[in-house]
Amino acid sequence: MDGDGGGAAAVHHHTRSPEDVFRDFRARRAGIVKALTTDVEKFYQQCDPEKENLCLYGLPNETWEVTLPAEEVPPELPEPALGINFARDGMIEKDWLSLVAVHSDAWLLSVAFYFGARFGFDKEARRRLFTMINNLPTVYEVVTGVAKKQSKAPNGSSKSSKSNSKPSKQTNSNSKPAKPTHPKEEEDSGHEDAEEEDQAYLCGSCGESYANGEFWICCDVCEKWFHGKCVRITPAKAEHIKQYKCPSCSTKRSRE
Repeated sequence: MDGDGGGAAAVHHHTRSPEDVFRDFRARRAGIVKALTTDVEKFYQQCDPEKENLCLYGLPNETWEVTLPAEEVPPELPEPALGINFARDGMIEKDWLSLVAVHSDAWLLSVAFYFGARFGFDKEARRRLFTMINNLPTVYEVVTGVAKKQSKAPNGSSKSSKSNSKPSKQTNSNSKPAKPTHPKEEEDSGHEDAEEEDQAYLCGSCGESYANGEFWICCDVCEKWFHGKCVRITPAKAEHIKQYKCPSCSTKRSRE
C-alpha cells in the first residue's frame, strides 16, 4: 500500500497536464491488465476469500498489488472496490475476473478524475484527458476478449447486466458499439487478435468495417452487427428497441 501512496505522491508533485495524468492512468491500467491476464494464477491465489476485504491496485510503475485498503480516512486516492476476494469462489472464474475488471475500470477513471480535479483541469483539459482514456479499450474489454465474444454465451449469462450486453442500446457516451473498440488506433492495446476481431465487425449489410464514432446495432437473433444507417436505425430509435431483428431475420420470421 505504501507503494501505492508513494506513486500517488509522485504524481502530485510533477503532474499538471492531462498527458501526465493519462500516463499515470495507462501505467495503472497496464498493471491491472497484467493481474487479470498474464498473472491471473498469482492474482487468483492472492484473492483468498478467507482473508479480510482485499482490493486490487494498479500501480504507477505498471505493476499490481492485492492488499487491504488504506487505513486513513479519507485515503490519499479513491479506493478500488472492496472485498473482491469474497466473490471469488462463488462465481465461474471468468465471470469473477470480468466483474473485477468492471470495478477496476471504474476505479481507474475515478483516480484520473481525482487528479484532474486536484490539478484544477478546466473543461478542455478534462475533455482531452477523457478522450485519451477513451481511445484505450477498457480493462473489461481486454479481459473478455471484447464484449462480442461474450454475446455467444447462452442467454448472455456471462455478460451480466454490467456490460449492458447489447451495446447498441447504449447509444452514446462510451458506446462505440462495445465490440468495435477498435484496434486500428490501439497499437498499445497489445491485442494480437486484433485482426481477427476486425473480421468480426463487418457490417452485415454493406460489408464495410466499423469506423470510430459510428453508431452500430447488433441483431439479437443472428448476432451480426450493422451500421445504423444501413438498416435505418438511429440511436434514438435504438433506445426503444427491446430486441432488434435485422431485416433478414425479420423477413425469415415474417413478423417484427
